Amino acid sequence: QLAHDNIKVFHESQIFGEATVPKITVTLRKSYGGSHIVMGSKQLKTDLNFAWPSAEIAVMGASGAVAVLQAKAIKTCKEEGGDVAALIAEKEQEYSDLFANPYQAAKYGYIDDVIEPRNTRFRICHALAQLATKRESRPAKKHGCMPT
Repeated sequence: QLAHDNIKVFHESQIFGEATVPKITVTLRKSYGGSHIVMGSKQLKTDLNFAWPSAEIAVMGASGAVAVLQAKAIKTCKEEGGDVAALIAEKEQEYSDLFANPYQAAKYGYIDDVIEPRNTRFRICHALAQLATKRESRPAKKHGCMPT
C-alpha cells in the first residue's frame, strides 16, 4: 500500500511539474525533505515561491535531525547522568535557528521571498499579474503523463 501511495504522489507531482500555467507557492508552516519538493517547489518548476517568516523549510524536522546528528552526544549525556531533555531541546533550537527557517531557504534560492502574512494576498495578486503573459513552449510529445 505504501509503495502504491508513493507512486501516486510521484505521478501527481510529475503532472504538477509539467503544467504550463502560472504556479505560485506560499509556505505557511512546515515543509521538510521530499514533501517540500512535491508541494510546489523550485525543483518542480514553480514560478514563484514565497514563505512566511514562521515557516520551517529544511531537509528534516529539528527533532529528527537532532536524533540522527546528535545521537553520540545524547548517548554520552545519558551515560553520564546529564539532563538529556535539556540537551535535546538546546540542539533542536540550534538546528531550527541555523537550518529550519525561510531565510536559509531564500539564501539558497529555494524560495524567492519571505513575506509578511498580511501582505500575502497582495503578493499573490501581483505575482499573478506578473505571470499573466507567461508562455511556456515545450517540445511536442507523443504521449502525455501516463498513469502508473
